[in-house]
Amino acid sequence: MAVDKKLVEQIIEAVGGKDNIEMATHCVTRLRFVLNDEGKVDTEALKNNELVKGNFSAQGQYQVVIGPGLVDKVYDEMIKITESQRSSKDDVKKAAAKKLNPLQRAIKTLSDIFIPILPAIVTAGLLLGINNILTGPGIFFENKALVDVYTQWRDFANIINTIASTAFAFLPALIGWSAVTRFGGSPLLGVVLGLILVHPSLLSAYSYADAVSKGQVPTWNLFGWHIEKIGYQGQVLPMLISSYVLAKIEVFLNKRVPDGIKLLVVAPVSLLVTGFLAFIVIGPVTFAIGNAITSGFVHIFDSFAAIGGFIYSFMAGCIHCSL
Repeated sequence: MAVDKKLVEQIIEAVGGKDNIEMATHCVTRLRFVLNDEGKVDTEALKNNELVKGNFSAQGQYQVVIGPGLVDKVYDEMIKITESQRSSKDDVKKAAAKKLNPLQRAIKTLSDIFIPILPAIVTAGLLLGINNILTGPGIFFENKALVDVYTQWRDFANIINTIASTAFAFLPALIGWSAVTRFGGSPLLGVVLGLILVHPSLLSAYSYADAVSKGQVPTWNLFGWHIEKIGYQGQVLPMLISSYVLAKIEVFLNKRVPDGIKLLVVAPVSLLVTGFLAFIVIGPVTFAIGNAITSGFVHIFDSFAAIGGFIYSFMAGCIHCSL
């Protein structure tokens, strides 16, 4: 199906003309524009265009919905008409990010970090659901789980649980890989940092509350300064901040350390400094902040369910728009 050139020209004019388009690309269904001035957009003209199924502004991009398949042809025709260069989705995202306010930038950064690891988390959740069906009492038999009645399924369920729980057990490593990459550092160092924070020699974060109540929290003695020897399993904030620090230290050193000794200096120093900061400052502070935030949200959902639902929907919408 050929695209009507006049309709494409009308789209260009409706978004403010060729001179108002700083950059443009497309996804599966939409044209994505970074415009110099979104105030010049003629929404009525877009609504009346036969090619346009919808239009909206989100995360610094003005998006015009065309539809799958057809959007490719419209984009090709638009490039010919405007005589402009093709831009990738990442190029447009970077240009659009410059137009965002601080809150929008923070939300976009979080989405950039967590979207790449979503497949692992979703898969883990689905597999845990299967495990719960097999091991949950009262689902198929009164007061008994399926594996209690059919014991030959017990090890099968145990293997599923091992596979499913790995993504959550080593969540800091996944976050480290994605976050350090997002902040401009080496993804491998991000993985190593995440594994450092869940090292088996550390007290698990899941056992921390019980250890505190019993007064059995292990510590390191750094020249008279006692640092709690705890891991950060399942924690997000400690890993996010530590990843940022690691990436910035690595970038700083890469610019200043001679090529001949980079292998011996950059990675070891980056991990050593970040590791100490993570256990001494970043971890304890962000761990406390994370617990406070969690308690606050739990209180909101328990006491003001409607407000909690609104907050959840708002944050989900913001992340969706940043995709």
